[in-house]
Amino acid sequence: MTDLLSPLENKTMPEIVPGRRISGSVAGLFDARHGHFGTQATDKLELSFEGILGDYHAGLTRKSGGREPWYPRGTQMRNERQISLVAPDELDAIAGGLDIVEVKPEWIGANMVVEGIPFFSMLPPRTLLFFEGGVTLKVDGQASPCKFSGKAVAGHAGATDVAAMSLEFVRVAKRLRGLVAWVEKPGTIMSGEKVEARIPEQWYYPG
Repeated sequence: MTDLLSPLENKTMPEIVPGRRISGSVAGLFDARHGHFGTQATDKLELSFEGILGDYHAGLTRKSGGREPWYPRGTQMRNERQISLVAPDELDAIAGGLDIVEVKPEWIGANMVVEGIPFFSMLPPRTLLFFEGGVTLKVDGQASPCKFSGKAVAGHAGATDVAAMSLEFVRVAKRLRGLVAWVEKPGTIMSGEKVEARIPEQWYYPG
């Protein structure tokens, strides 16, 4: 019988880092119910498989944009960006990089602030977020900072050169802008809930 592993005999397989669990908590909740990406504080989020009920980013599908250059702009596709999550220490780091007092989550359209999980924006795709009340979110990946969010930050911060700060935000907020996720198991999330991040096995593809 042919040995199925023989083609790999002389190859070095990548190191596999085991999965693990890290606990945190929900420090703030926000929704966008006014037809714009900017959010406002709320004490709970009602989630269906489409995302946050009534939210600007809700939907099973969405239209492609600049993040998906492989499709014509406006192509209907799966909505993997239903929920935007950020961490308070990373928002503080962005504010420091921009030399302003603060960056509030609602300025950049965040739906949730999660504290207690270090390097939050670096949680890998496929990480599952299990909430105390029963909701599960699946991380799609990092949220890429954009000029629209930068313009909102510059406006709220009273920048003298809005265009310049908008571009600087894109640079400073890279790898700190948080995560986007979609609803795997719907329900209600309450402010103050505990959340557990279950990080999958990780490896670098060597090809």
